[in-house]
Amino acid sequence: MADSTTVSNYSNLEKYMKLPQKGKIMAEYVWIDGSNGVRSKSKTLFKPVSSPDELPEWNFDGSSTGQAPGDNSDVYIRPVAIFPDPFRMEPNIIVMCETWDPDGSPNKFNYRHDAARLMEANKEHELWFGLEQEYTLLGIDDRPYGWPKNGFPGPQGPYYCGVGTGRVFCRDIVEAHYKACMYAGVNISGTNAEVMPAQWEYQVGPCEGIELGDHLWMSRFLLARVAEEFGAKVSFAPKPIPGDWNGAGLHTNVSSAEMRKDGGMKHIEAAMKKLEGRHVDHIAVYGEGNSDRLTGSHETGSMDKFTWGVADRGASVRIPRQCAKEGKGYFEDRRPASNADPYQITGIIVETIYGGLPDEKMDKE
Repeated sequence: MADSTTVSNYSNLEKYMKLPQKGKIMAEYVWIDGSNGVRSKSKTLFKPVSSPDELPEWNFDGSSTGQAPGDNSDVYIRPVAIFPDPFRMEPNIIVMCETWDPDGSPNKFNYRHDAARLMEANKEHELWFGLEQEYTLLGIDDRPYGWPKNGFPGPQGPYYCGVGTGRVFCRDIVEAHYKACMYAGVNISGTNAEVMPAQWEYQVGPCEGIELGDHLWMSRFLLARVAEEFGAKVSFAPKPIPGDWNGAGLHTNVSSAEMRKDGGMKHIEAAMKKLEGRHVDHIAVYGEGNSDRLTGSHETGSMDKFTWGVADRGASVRIPRQCAKEGKGYFEDRRPASNADPYQITGIIVETIYGGLPDEKMDKE
């Protein structure tokens, strides 16, 4: 990438990547840290594995990731999902993990644990999720790639799903990430340039239950690793550039078995009433800095009021026109910010529509 200070000499690295591993496997353990980012470290395995249950528990210094105090810093990582490694290639793997405290309780930043229990408790509803992850690619100066150093690009309009020089920036990162996700088995379903230049989107899903969170987090890890090789930064800030520029969201598409059947619209409408009743609770876990994005402008609803409508991209929740026509399908919750945790999003949606665990709530301090 232009103006990058990153040194990544693949021609030198390539000869080492081809060296035989003599039956051993490199496993990259990935977890979510205390600042809603991803961390990872590598472990050598001595035989192939086919299930997370076959992998050993590990630990890390939680005082260096914002997840534990220095005088009791061990945090444990437990494997929950395995993905083929697109960087080291077969037989190496990437391992998605949950974080646990020494006393055997989930770490306070482990939102997956409660979400998984809620999915299991409501599995008869066969919940499908599809998330639309928007993000912005930045240079080392923290300005969007392709933007003039001392000014701004032309107004929004030609960039959404754009093609050609001056309309899109960093497509090579997007293409590399797309292929990396496919190789890893992440259920990526598409990608496109977004409304603001240097802003992109990809979609993950449909996935059933907790699998969506695992795949979305792994896709974020892969994006960070790919961008690292190109010397770019990835921003999930919901409003990276103030002013007359679109923000970045994590639109969440939701469907249950009841919603997908004939007459399912009545179940979608019932869900709208429940979502309206817990609007404040949802906003609380729908990402940091979301107030800068949910202004009622730039294809967003208001932060303070819940609304829904057919084909309305200015509402809190949109019902696709085709679904309204067929009387069944899914709805799109447009409130989540691009930096929101997918485990929290999907967990609270399930809790709101179908009920939580006994005497428990998904909200966390």
